[in-house]
Amino acid sequence: MRLLPSAVRHLIAGISSVFIFSGTAAAADITFWDDRRTGANAFNQVQTEAWFADAGELGLSWVRLTFAKWESRERDFLLGNADSYSGLVKEDLARLIEALDWAETQGLKVVIAPLSLPGARWRQNNDGKFDVRLWRDAAYWEQAEAYWRDLAEALADYPAVAAYNILNEPRPEPGLGVEEHTAPGNVSRFHDWYAEHRGTPADLHAFYRRVIAAIREVDDETPIMVDSGMYAQPGAFAYWPGPLADDKVLYAFHVYEPYEFTAGSNFRKKKGLTYPGEVPYGDGVYHWDKPQLARFLSPFFDWAEKHGIPAERIVASEFGCMRRNPGCREWLGDVIDLLDEKQVHWAFYSFREDEWDGYDYEVGSGNLPWTYWQAKERGEKPEIPRSNTPLFNAIRSRLQ
Repeated sequence: MRLLPSAVRHLIAGISSVFIFSGTAAAADITFWDDRRTGANAFNQVQTEAWFADAGELGLSWVRLTFAKWESRERDFLLGNADSYSGLVKEDLARLIEALDWAETQGLKVVIAPLSLPGARWRQNNDGKFDVRLWRDAAYWEQAEAYWRDLAEALADYPAVAAYNILNEPRPEPGLGVEEHTAPGNVSRFHDWYAEHRGTPADLHAFYRRVIAAIREVDDETPIMVDSGMYAQPGAFAYWPGPLADDKVLYAFHVYEPYEFTAGSNFRKKKGLTYPGEVPYGDGVYHWDKPQLARFLSPFFDWAEKHGIPAERIVASEFGCMRRNPGCREWLGDVIDLLDEKQVHWAFYSFREDEWDGYDYEVGSGNLPWTYWQAKERGEKPEIPRSNTPLFNAIRSRLQ
């Protein structure tokens, strides 16, 4: 069933007796982000109340929550159908609100982070194919505006909501003549690319301006988080003409570089890449260590400084390393060191993901026990053995 935008608030009032919701408080405003915040990503197939309890016990202050893996009667959760948006899905909205209430009970703030928008269905939900329609046809911009207007209207008064993250890892640039990587810290190619594509449907800065305006029609206060382009690559902010004209915007990027090292394929395919060490990247092979990571991040921080964007408006909203890769602990420590030196917010990927244990640092760097796999073969749902491993402590000891 679909909801017309005007019906959203009536729905919420009608289901408030089903879900525990203390609606007397307003949603988090930008002052929540005036203090440095550390959190985690929640990319689960099934989001449970127990997960939020565990996250609260860990000491997280915020959670970046996506729902793209959640089951829905419709093609795409909450969105209905990324091919043609016509209203929020009622049952899906109720489930999202339930999760927000769980978070509120634990004192956790939530950043709402869709992986799909109209014309940009998440690749894993799209038969492994990249959906670039949003970046080629501005008609999908109008649908994205309508979706976010409806969602912001529905969630504006929920106290757990700390920000709206418009889209996870947007990618308007690929396929339009720009390389994803060259040398670490080299972003000149982005400037040349934007000079050609500014004002087209691939203009991410212009797209955000439109969506933010739609959100502000119904919600003046909730902060808005924007990922950089090229999969939220830090340097992809460098081509922007300046910050967005809204004083409640958070600028977010992700850190998974060098990806040949951090990715699961490094371990599975026995590539033998280590950190610190020599890793293929862009146009060559480079030695990756803490100074190289700093070089990779520097174009973004140079851009932010140039435009007067303070540290409290900057978020490293994802970073992670496949736990089996040799040097993962050192990589995590170096990334967090660099982020802490800049005094920016951050959220690691991920906390107790239920689909794959590759980024579950509480498991450590070794194999899951054979008894776990035996139970899986019997069709059981065994608990993953977790503890405060040295790998996980590289993160846990730095939580604020």
